[in-house]
Amino acid sequence: MSGRYLLTAGLQCCRCRVSCHVKRHYSFLPDDVKSLRAVVNPDISKIRNIGIMAHIDAGKTTTTERMLYYSGYTRALGDVDDGDTVTDFMAQERERGITIQSAAVTFDWKTHRINLIDTPGHVDFTLEVERALRVLDGAVAVFDASAGVEAQTLTVWRQAEKHHVPCLCFLNKMDKPAANLCFSIQSIKQKLKANPVLLQIPVGSGRNFSGVVDLLTNQKMIWKPKSMRHDDGRMFESKPLDQSDEPELLQEVNEARAALIEQVADLDDEFAELLLTDFSDNFDAVPSIKLQEAVRRVTLARKGVPVLCGSSLRNKGVQPLLDAITAYLPAPNERHHDLVRWYKDDLCALAFKVLHDKQRGPLVFLRIYSGTLKPQTAVHNINRNSIERMSRLLVPFADQHVEIPSMTAGNIALTVGLKQTVTGDTIVSSKASAAAAARRAQNDGVESKKRGEHASVVLSGVEVPDPVFFCTIEPPTMAKQADLENALSCLQREDPSLKVRIDSDSGQVIWRSGPGASDVP
Repeated sequence: MSGRYLLTAGLQCCRCRVSCHVKRHYSFLPDDVKSLRAVVNPDISKIRNIGIMAHIDAGKTTTTERMLYYSGYTRALGDVDDGDTVTDFMAQERERGITIQSAAVTFDWKTHRINLIDTPGHVDFTLEVERALRVLDGAVAVFDASAGVEAQTLTVWRQAEKHHVPCLCFLNKMDKPAANLCFSIQSIKQKLKANPVLLQIPVGSGRNFSGVVDLLTNQKMIWKPKSMRHDDGRMFESKPLDQSDEPELLQEVNEARAALIEQVADLDDEFAELLLTDFSDNFDAVPSIKLQEAVRRVTLARKGVPVLCGSSLRNKGVQPLLDAITAYLPAPNERHHDLVRWYKDDLCALAFKVLHDKQRGPLVFLRIYSGTLKPQTAVHNINRNSIERMSRLLVPFADQHVEIPSMTAGNIALTVGLKQTVTGDTIVSSKASAAAAARRAQNDGVESKKRGEHASVVLSGVEVPDPVFFCTIEPPTMAKQADLENALSCLQREDPSLKVRIDSDSGQVIWRSGPGASDVP
């Protein structure tokens, strides 16, 4: 087998870069593909653009692997230690067992399209997290349940706060002997100054961790392995909690659900009014759907963060996490972007990442905020004041890509042919559309006189950290000087934190690098 399957509608799969001998099966399942339009351009309300962020070794990449497996887009469970994960496809990532650069994957979960970016956990690569969160609508913060909030957790949480990104919390590694739900919740409150909204209670602890109880529905979900060798976690038992369960678990669930209802009522006035008018005699009788809607409102308003638990490595709790992503995190049209109103149906997109491919040249990741993106069309780069022609349009799937004929607002696309575009540039359909958007912005009274004609219709770029690493570099021979200059030029487009200059006294090339991808030797 080639390891990849084509879309049933006849879309072509293409390989963007050479990766290390990994045998995986990527599949757009025929049963899930309703039509070419549904595959390429799902309804914007069904799209979720999310990122996975956490401290080192909290389990981001493993959680991503399980999501891809349970959604049907991979046929085997990848493992970081084995070096066969989808999103860690660079040779350096597989050698070190860490995530170095953010990787985008697109998959479907039930009726929703999820565009997911797996980000690094090391502070050295914090720029990768920064530019990912700049274009995402929601984020999943993964925690080691035995450690709670750690150093880099604080950094990525501050980045999410800066971009006003609603978050979910996933307490991973509940199977560890030192895992502690109460400790983790308290650390979220104290260190992150957040308001955790606990939605699940773990069943069992340490090695006896076997599942969770959903506090909204009182459903008990238990993962019972048929055998240790074939425990892929795909099948689990879900049943209502009843009086035959352990008294301690029943009491804990009842107390936690009562606390949940009280907490949500304090945070959401609409839910509080519902309780007082219709369920004043018995708060516990409130329908789970009403409680879920209230939790969603609280999450979108960033008044609270839903907390779920599980063990990604042991294949427990990932499916409810996927359900929570679609239920609580926002769709692109629920995030308020003034530019969407000003551009109306015209194209407006932000270039948030550039990669270099030996065969295709620069590959530019775009987040589309309005309009439709099509290949073989000319686009206008406002920042460079230049017109470029985009030759191909792809759906990103780590180092695998699917070529598509068009892509609409709310999606993340990978483009080929934009040779001048760099991270942070705003791409529109034409100069005329940018001018029309500027007039609408001016009529709204939003445009600032100090920032120039197009300032208000240009998407804010990515904040680049100051350089933290300095060195001089030189080619082994003068014959390689041109190759070095070309390589540095490509690296500077990929990593905005990399600054290169020639010292006027010594004539040496000075490499100044911030916490970004170029720190990797």
